[in-house]
Amino acid sequence: MPKMKSNSGAKKRFHVTGSGKLLRKKSTARHLLSSKSNKRKRHLSGKHDVAEADVRRVKRMLAEG
Repeated sequence: MPKMKSNSGAKKRFHVTGSGKLLRKKSTARHLLSSKSNKRKRHLSGKHDVAEADVRRVKRMLAEG
């Protein structure tokens, strides 16, 4: 059986931690930032957990299992 190919787009968007947790970035933080409040921009920064409902799908795209 050949290896599973991982989704190239998913590789760039998700990060797997050492314990196997999935992290992602929030959307709408790239442009048109002048109209967004500082609090809103601050909350968009950093890494955030992938929703439990999506974990299985993302792991499959990453060929994690």
